[in-house]
Amino acid sequence: MEAIEIRIRGQIDKSWSDWLGGLTIAHNAAGDTVLTGSVRDQSALVGLLNRLSGLGLRLVSVGPFEGCTADKGGSKTCES
Repeated sequence: MEAIEIRIRGQIDKSWSDWLGGLTIAHNAAGDTVLTGSVRDQSALVGLLNRLSGLGLRLVSVGPFEGCTADKGGSKTCES
């Protein structure tokens, strides 16, 4: 699992979380949407980015999410 943060121009409804693989959806002061959580691997991340692109959403940034910690077994816990 990889912890990620995706920023999108504009706001999407928080009810889209399930459709976006359970990512946490938040909105920042600039009016952008911030998606945080974990994806299975790089292939899942590309699939997610393709879904967002298919909706015509403007991607601002994609990167690792620093709010995650891993236990000894490799399980990650993310806080948004």
